[in-house]
Amino acid sequence: MRILLAEDDSSIAEGICASLHHGGHAVDHAARGNLADAALRDYEYDLLVLDLGLPALDGSEVLRRLRDRGTSMPVLVVTARDGLAERIRVLDLGADDYLVKPFELAEFEARVRALLRRASSQGKPELQLGRLRVDLPGHRAWIEQTPLDLTAREFGLLEALALRADRVTSRAQLVAALCNWDQELTDNGLDIAIHRLRRKLRDSGTSVRTIRGLGYLLEEVNEARITSS
Repeated sequence: MRILLAEDDSSIAEGICASLHHGGHAVDHAARGNLADAALRDYEYDLLVLDLGLPALDGSEVLRRLRDRGTSMPVLVVTARDGLAERIRVLDLGADDYLVKPFELAEFEARVRALLRRASSQGKPELQLGRLRVDLPGHRAWIEQTPLDLTAREFGLLEALALRADRVTSRAQLVAALCNWDQELTDNGLDIAIHRLRRKLRDSGTSVRTIRGLGYLLEEVNEARITSS
């Protein structure tokens, strides 16, 4: 999943980015509030990790503007401001969770998983299509009881498609889900990832169908179609 980290402390940002990358997420980092606000307007994210004490634009204002635009993206506030009144104020502004610095990365990672689980699967721990089961926050997938051996890129691709299993996902949306600002994915690289994912899903009762001119659709198919594809 793609996450925006808004944090001006470089050492904290480095640790959080490393943790999120290790969890298989694409991460963009904004060190100023105005940059975070602009990124939230221009890109689609699955989660915002937000410090309150940002330069140029306070984190509270970033959050207020986000909610005023009607965006329901989950927001995890990480801040040194630990007063009860401040927590209540920020939660009332629309934050979904609040973590006080300093914190253990293990707790941070657990809160990220919980927020992504709620947002991506409406509280369900898994998504299922055909014989394919996908644990989004756990970055695991199975065909019935057999684990799928997927690379981080292949799982990211499956994740992006599974979250939109009822609608077409464009190539631009796939690229955005798989890359952060510091990465590039060529058309050939995306085609290779799709080809490899299709091969691994062959016995799952699902297929990645190309919708010419629009994108791709993860759908349940019968055995005859899987065999002939």
